[in-house]
Amino acid sequence: MAAARSASARGTHGTGPAARPPETAQIGHRPVAGWSVSSLLRPRRALIAAVGTHLRDSAHMSDRGCDVADVCASGDARNTGAASRVGLLVGRSRVRAPELRGRRWLHTGGTELTLAGLRGKIVLLDFWTFCCINCLHVLDELRELEERYSDVLVTIGVHSPKFVHEADPGAVEAAAERYAVHHPVLDDPELSTWDAYAARAWPTLVVVDPTGYVVAHLSGEGHAHGLSVLIEELVAEHDAAGTLRRGDAPYVAPPEPATALRFPGKAIALPGGTVLVSDTAHHQLVELEPDLATERRRIGTGERGFSDSPARFSEPQGLLLLPGHVSAGYDVVVADTVNHALRGLRLADGAVSTLAGTGEQLRTRVQPGAGATELSSPWDLAWWEDRIVVAMAGSHQLWSFDPATGAVAVLAGTTNEGLRDGAPDEAFFAQPSGLAAGPDGTLWVADAEASAVRSVETAPAAGAHVATAVGLGLFDFGFRDGDAEQALLQHPLGVAVLPDGSVAVADTYNGAVRRFDPVERTVGTLARDLREPSGLLVDGDHLVVVESGAHRLVRVPMPATTRVDGRAHRVRRARTDLGPGPLALRIDFTPPTGQHLDARFGDPTSLTVAASPPELLADGAGTAPGLHRALRFAADGPSEGVLQISVAAAACDDGDTGGRQPAELAEPAGRGSAVFAACHRYQQDWGIPVRLVDGAPDELVLDLRAVR
Repeated sequence: MAAARSASARGTHGTGPAARPPETAQIGHRPVAGWSVSSLLRPRRALIAAVGTHLRDSAHMSDRGCDVADVCASGDARNTGAASRVGLLVGRSRVRAPELRGRRWLHTGGTELTLAGLRGKIVLLDFWTFCCINCLHVLDELRELEERYSDVLVTIGVHSPKFVHEADPGAVEAAAERYAVHHPVLDDPELSTWDAYAARAWPTLVVVDPTGYVVAHLSGEGHAHGLSVLIEELVAEHDAAGTLRRGDAPYVAPPEPATALRFPGKAIALPGGTVLVSDTAHHQLVELEPDLATERRRIGTGERGFSDSPARFSEPQGLLLLPGHVSAGYDVVVADTVNHALRGLRLADGAVSTLAGTGEQLRTRVQPGAGATELSSPWDLAWWEDRIVVAMAGSHQLWSFDPATGAVAVLAGTTNEGLRDGAPDEAFFAQPSGLAAGPDGTLWVADAEASAVRSVETAPAAGAHVATAVGLGLFDFGFRDGDAEQALLQHPLGVAVLPDGSVAVADTYNGAVRRFDPVERTVGTLARDLREPSGLLVDGDHLVVVESGAHRLVRVPMPATTRVDGRAHRVRRARTDLGPGPLALRIDFTPPTGQHLDARFGDPTSLTVAASPPELLADGAGTAPGLHRALRFAADGPSEGVLQISVAAAACDDGDTGGRQPAELAEPAGRGSAVFAACHRYQQDWGIPVRLVDGAPDELVLDLRAVR
C-alpha cells in the first residue's frame, strides 16, 4: 500500500442507494452559528475575510453530510429527476410536500402517519443516518425546539441509511433508543422519501407548513436559530389564517428497557484488576469486577447533564488511565462526548472535574497547531508521545491535551472529512472514533466513516505522517480479508494493539473483531457474530470486547486468525444528468429573519468548485466570492465525474449598522447601533456525481438555506 494517498483517490461519507465513485474525498459541511463579534471592526473583518479564504485549500474536498453530509452533514447528491426535485424548487414556487413512504414507523404506537393527517401542524423532516456525527449533532440541536414548540411542531426523523448494517430493522430501533430520539421515525431503507424530497446531504432538514407546502430546505447542522425564527413566523401567519392546529404530537414512547448497561462504549483496566466502562446511554461510568458483570460502583447521577458535583455526563465514550508518572489531581480522563468536554475522574473518591470544553459544541474550523475553548464530540483517548490524544469525531481531527497545563491543540486533520494521507496539516480524517498507541510509537486510529484504520507516526527525519493501513474511502465498505490494499471494514469504532504488535479492530457494523498485521500487510478475522462491538481491551491472552449492541462486556480468547471473503459494498448514489457545455451553478441562501449578508468589508460569501477528475471542467474551477458561478464542461473531457462544491456565507444580526447605508459606515456609530451584534457562519460541502447527457438541464441549484 502506498504510504500517501491523495484525496482524488478517496471517497467521502454518504448514505444512499446509488454507488458513489471512490475518487471523491469528502469533507464536512455544516452551517456554523454563534460566532460572536467582540470588537467593532477587526473581528468582523476577520470573519468575513475568513469566509472568503477558509475554503482555499479545498480543491480535494467533496460533499459532507455525515457523512458530506454524506457524510453526515454534507451534501450527498441523489437527484433522480425533475419530478422529485423538491429542494430545487423551494423559493421559486409553492411545492406540495410529497407523502412520506418507507418500510415502517417507529415511536407512533403502530400508527402510520401521513402529511394529510398532520395538516395544521408545522412538520420538520430530519433526514438522518445513525452513523453520521453531524446527524447526531442535529438531534441534540432539535431537542430544545421540540420542547419549546411541542404544541405546534411535529418532528419526524426520516432514517436514510448509508451502510448495509444501518438498514437492519433492529439496528434502526436500537439507534433511535441509543440517541434518545423522542419523535416519530420513518424507517426508509430504500430511500423512497429521501428521493422524493431530493435530499442531497446527511443531515437535511425540510420544513412543511400547516397547509402541506414545503417552505424550507436546509443542509447540514447549526440551523436551530434560523428554524426557531421560521417557526415563529409560521405560527403567526397560520394562527391568523386559522390554519394552525395546536395539540399533542403523535410521538408514542417505546417501552423502557431494563439492562444493567445500556449501549456501553469503551472500557479500560484499572489497578487491582477491575474494569471501568462508559455506560453511554445511562450517562454514567461503571466499575466492574473482573467477571465483567458484578458492579463495584457507579459514577454519575445517571441524568443527562454537565456538572461536576453532582457528577453528570452526556453519553460518555472514551476512557484513559493516566500513566503512573503523571500527577494531575485525577487518574482517568473521560471523553464526555455529547457535552463536548474532557472530564477528570479521581479514583480514590470518585470526584469528577472538567478539564476542557464548555458544554457547547465547537462551531468553527481550527487548523493544526491552533486550539479552542470548545470541543466537538470527543470520542476516544490515548496516551501518545507524552500527551493525551483525543479522537475529535465531530471535527474529523485528532487533538492533543496536556494534563500539566490544560492546553488543547489540533494535532492532525484539516476538518475536511475524507481519506487523505500526508502531513498532519494536510491529512483528512472521517469521524475518528478509536485510538491505540503501539510500543513502536505508532498511533492507530479507527476512522469510522471511511471504514478505515489509519496510522500516525512521528517520523522525526521527515516530520509526522498520517497513512492508511486499511480502507478505500467514504463510500467503499464490506467484509473482506486478505491483502490490506483490498480488505474491507464497515464503520469500525475501536482499535487495540495486541502483544505481537498487530492491531485488533472492533469492526462495528460487521459485528466482528478483525486483525491487521502491519508487517505482512494483511487483514484477518478473530471473532464474528458480535453485536456492534465498539471497544477493545487486551487482557492477557484474551480480548475484552465492549459489545455495545448487546449491552455487555465479553471476554473472548484470541484465536488463530481466520479469513473471510465477504461482499464488497459501495454507498448507492444516483448521478445527476447535466447538459454538456455551459452550466449555471447557483447556491440558494436566505438568511434567517433578523440577519443579513454584511458586505461592508467585502463579499461575505465564498464558493469553491473542483472536479474529479479535473479534466471534467474546462472553466469555473477555483475559489471566489459569490453564490453563482458559470462553469463549462470540457468538450473533450470525460462524460462522467464528480463536482466538488463548497460554499460559506457570513450573516450578521440586523441593527448592527444603526440604520446607516454602506457609504455612511466609515462614520463612528452612535449609541444603540448594536455594533457588537453577532455574526453567524453557514457552510456546506457537496460531492455531486454527474453524467453529461444531451438535452439535460444546464443549471444546477443547491440549497444551503432555501426558504419560501
